[in-house]
Amino acid sequence: MNKQYHKPERRNQKPTGKPERAGIKNSTFNKDKGKEKPKNFDEPSRLNKYIANSGVCSRREADELIEAGFITVNGEVVTELGAKVMPKDVVRYKGKLLSNEKKVYILLNKPKDFITTVRDRHAEKTVLDLVKNACEERVYPVGRLDKNTTGVLLLTNDGELTKQLTHPSYIKKKIYHVFLDKPVTKADMISIVEGIQVDEDFVTADAISYVEENDKSQVGIEIHTGQNRIVRRIFESLGYKILKLDRVYFAGLTKKNLPRGKWRFLTPQEVAQLKMKSFK
Repeated sequence: MNKQYHKPERRNQKPTGKPERAGIKNSTFNKDKGKEKPKNFDEPSRLNKYIANSGVCSRREADELIEAGFITVNGEVVTELGAKVMPKDVVRYKGKLLSNEKKVYILLNKPKDFITTVRDRHAEKTVLDLVKNACEERVYPVGRLDKNTTGVLLLTNDGELTKQLTHPSYIKKKIYHVFLDKPVTKADMISIVEGIQVDEDFVTADAISYVEENDKSQVGIEIHTGQNRIVRRIFESLGYKILKLDRVYFAGLTKKNLPRGKWRFLTPQEVAQLKMKSFK
């Protein structure tokens, strides 16, 4: 049986539950639990949130639109950041009526050579090309996978959920299957979970193990950190070259029964688990 290395638990930390199988052979991880407070749909919401939920842009970009005077509420220009609106208010962007459109959640098994930066005008292929016929709503990738990384990628027009899944304060598990140019030593695996200096960042993995008993050049690594290209940077800092990088798990979602380059809509149960942060 292969040895798996875990980050040491903090003192006085409560147990998180029984180990669960997480999509990579010889890798087991704990289940996280969370609760969501009931919402009152008659309460006012921030204007930037309303705009983001309409699918126009992110909250940060919505603030810029508000400051620029492009947003009207009930016929009046609103430039005050932090302004709130009621569900019955009429909100327009450059005269176009905005509404809390139907939320769409798409899971894609991203292939190589497609980028997730949808605003790159020079990109030959983006992940949006793969889902362009999926729905009428405009969806965006949640987080990034670089051009050469494959695997689980969520796309949605739900700005609030996107914020939760990309903000550092929210804990979400990511597991990668890493193919390297040489066997990974046990000493380096221990260093990775204990923490190493990568450029200006001190980073740690939550767990790491060999994927195949007879092939030490393949490892499964679990992380929660969201730094850019962090898995590649970790191994490159230790003298390894990544031949292939595949994300097999993201916030409770896997690519099971989803061929490379294909997509599917999330089930209502999967959406509920994401919103309640009750994923494993």
